[in-house]
Amino acid sequence: MSSSLATAQSLLLTPANLSLDQLTSTLGGLSKRGVEFADLYFEHHKSESWSLEEGIVKSGSFSIESGVGVRAITGEQTAFAYSGDIGLASINEAANTVAAIGRTGQSASVAVNGKTVHPSLYTAADPLASISDDAKIALLREAERIARARDPRVTQVMVNLACEHVVMLVMRTDGVIAADVRPLCRLNVSAIVESNGKREQGRSGGGGRYGFERFDTEFITKRAHEAVDMAILNLDARPAPAGVMPVVCGPGWPGVLLHEAIGHGLEGDFNRKGSSAFTGRIGERVAAPGVTVLDDGTLKDRRGSLTVDDEGTPTHATVLIEDGILKGYMQDTMNARLMGVAPTGNGRRESYAHLPMPRMTNTYMLGGQHDPKEIIASVDNGIYAVNFGGGQVDITSGKFVFTMDEAWKIENGKLMYPIKGATLIGNGPDALTRVTMIGNDMALDEGIGVCGKEGQSVPVGIGQPTLRIEGLTVGGTA
Repeated sequence: MSSSLATAQSLLLTPANLSLDQLTSTLGGLSKRGVEFADLYFEHHKSESWSLEEGIVKSGSFSIESGVGVRAITGEQTAFAYSGDIGLASINEAANTVAAIGRTGQSASVAVNGKTVHPSLYTAADPLASISDDAKIALLREAERIARARDPRVTQVMVNLACEHVVMLVMRTDGVIAADVRPLCRLNVSAIVESNGKREQGRSGGGGRYGFERFDTEFITKRAHEAVDMAILNLDARPAPAGVMPVVCGPGWPGVLLHEAIGHGLEGDFNRKGSSAFTGRIGERVAAPGVTVLDDGTLKDRRGSLTVDDEGTPTHATVLIEDGILKGYMQDTMNARLMGVAPTGNGRRESYAHLPMPRMTNTYMLGGQHDPKEIIASVDNGIYAVNFGGGQVDITSGKFVFTMDEAWKIENGKLMYPIKGATLIGNGPDALTRVTMIGNDMALDEGIGVCGKEGQSVPVGIGQPTLRIEGLTVGGTA
């Protein structure tokens, strides 16, 4: 953490001739004008992306952006201003803009003294600079070559490589100073296969908070083979059946159902405002026995992990549901204060130009006692959902709709044939009560998740074991 602070100061403050004392004075001025809480959020964001298609590097992008956001809070009211110019004049102008939210006649002082050291969960190295551009292009070509060699029916391969390096610094009127240096890399492979005039597509990807050193031949091969194998499987897929039936959700990425169907409903702001299906239900049974759900930002190198959140609060392993009982919500500083609880390190923002809000980090369900094969064998007539695509959820009602990228028909306890065109329809809180078997194979996703909320996107992680859920509605094409 101390090295992160030194990096943030040298990259963000020194070029603008800013000192911590000057910024402390700015925060003190906000407090004297009646603002209850305020913070300054500085960010330097460097990103790069490469895409290969039809054997040609079709696109490449590189960007560097820096800026500062100034936030002031009084009661439930928030004022926010931001600037792409990190200079004292711009910061003070933004501070004057948001100070109007304060109550006149009050006075306060601020002493910035909270330089707490938190062990970093990932490397501070810049992945963009770790290998040459030629090496990045070679990586794209290797992924394409491996995908094409997988099966002669492969007609097209698309490969995308994306990475970023973010340095952030936050200072608060309650005395906290925090900094973080965050790498993030991801490789995506998409393959199209064709047979007898029929074309299908498969996708795979992976990454995390590390550099390109993890993208070795084994990593690339797994991504390429998964994409091709999914496309080939879909060549033989039959139209999906429709109706109410048991659904077995596979481990890992199918946790996106958990993320969307209940995760957002457990974020503090929705519950403070009374718009979540889980509002006011702490201590109540909201899921079947055995269902334990956590949001954990402390997992090393994971895509959704953060050493500190975007408000400078250390992340936690927060138990949301324990053995089916609702234990708490994910909180940022504002909603935690208004709800009379402690923040959980879930204050996140897309950039310096956005307000923080309660957001998930890595959200997952713990494993149970059942062998996954036992779970499938228990189903006479149902669906095995291996991989989910997109979905939608209504936070207030908990209703969701998800598409399945890879799914199988289960008959008499056996996987009979792949199906396509299947959607999963249900209600998140209700679905949790319908979990009857929990596998012992809990897995996290491969590192591709992006979560959207109120127009902001942030990287997240998800996970779960194999689950049997009773009585879900499957929308099909058969």
